[in-house]
Amino acid sequence: MKSTLSKITAVGLGLGLLAQPALAAPVAEAAAAIPNPGNNAWMMTATILVLLMIIPGLTLFYGGLTRSKNMLSTMTQIGATACLAMLVWVMWGYSLAFGDTSYEGTLGLFISGGSYFLAGTDMSSTAATFTDEVISKYVFISFQMTFAAITAALILGSTAERMKFSAVMMFVPIWLTIVYFPIAHMVWAGDGLLFAAGALDFAGGTVVHINAGVSGLVLAYLLGKRRGFPQEPMPPHSLTLTMVGTGLLWVGWFGFNAGSALEADGSAGLAMINTFVATAAGALTWMVVERLAGHKGSALGFCSGVIAGLVAVTPAAGNAGPFGAILLGILSSIVCYFAVSKLKAKFGYDDSLDAFGIHGVGGIVGAIGTGVVYQAFLGGPAGEDAASIGAQLWIQIEGVLVTIAWAGIGTLIAGYIVKLTVGLRVDEETEVDGLDIAEHGERAYN
Repeated sequence: MKSTLSKITAVGLGLGLLAQPALAAPVAEAAAAIPNPGNNAWMMTATILVLLMIIPGLTLFYGGLTRSKNMLSTMTQIGATACLAMLVWVMWGYSLAFGDTSYEGTLGLFISGGSYFLAGTDMSSTAATFTDEVISKYVFISFQMTFAAITAALILGSTAERMKFSAVMMFVPIWLTIVYFPIAHMVWAGDGLLFAAGALDFAGGTVVHINAGVSGLVLAYLLGKRRGFPQEPMPPHSLTLTMVGTGLLWVGWFGFNAGSALEADGSAGLAMINTFVATAAGALTWMVVERLAGHKGSALGFCSGVIAGLVAVTPAAGNAGPFGAILLGILSSIVCYFAVSKLKAKFGYDDSLDAFGIHGVGGIVGAIGTGVVYQAFLGGPAGEDAASIGAQLWIQIEGVLVTIAWAGIGTLIAGYIVKLTVGLRVDEETEVDGLDIAEHGERAYN
């Protein structure tokens, strides 16, 4: 979502009272605004595109990167996490992030309320956009629901091949409640802490990618390394499936980025072209860096570069011109390459599928870089009243630091709660046999 206007939803958004001469009879309130069918149709499409990112996109992308004995486990955890997140969202998540009740004082900076179990919402309810238009509130709720679902699922890239299914199912609702919902409110709600500070995050650089990446890293440390890591080779079992998943993620990301305009307008068009060119730049840059490092340009490198470019352009999708987006794609791919190939080895953490190395690190590059590419002299949409580049950069850095701290501490709390109750990690025998057969009684290949 872009951080230039409020995203607080409005039920039956009114047009105000008409002007009237003195002593005239009171004029009835104008009729409620009606959702534009074109915008509604686009947002429904965008919502389904984000679902495509999760199932089948992320399941195939992550599933192909694991060893064959853990493929179904990885895919099942992602699917079940997304389903659980959707149910939690309509019960209390939407209320905490974008509820109709705004709290006074400090509490209102972090959460809202009043819309538990979607209270007060029906077919006539509408949600505000960034202009005078409105969309159906159920559509807005559904769109934001898919963001919560994919963010929780992204974390599983750091924990693959060793986390219990029961632990995942317990961790997800706790993490969503104490980490995701408050961060979504802080960044995207009109009275949120970071929104009020002027932080720019068009479609989720902080809310989704830094949040999921940092949370995955913390959880990876709590779980410990996979048995045999890093001495034993653990190559992806099917780069073919990973490539298919990459393509589906890229297609779905147009719903993620262009949909965050909340209308089918020029802002959505800008987000669309940026999602093309930043991603293309990221994919090619990763392969060039591989070559410069003495390796062959690889299919895995291509897929990694695609995701690095997509992640970096997410906060800047509607906050940059196309060539600013290309710069972000190039920079993110370079930084993420070294995070994956050098940083992980140096610090010895087992971020299994590089959720932190690409989503976390790429999200940081994109979030901070948005403060630069937003400026008009680089082709960005900043107006005359926009903050200076130095001021905006500091605001972006503050947003990144708050997100890292909140995600890190919240994940630590949620992780320890799960560890002390059902336990986080499968036993050694299960890990050796593979989680597919041990946890789910199935094999990906027979």
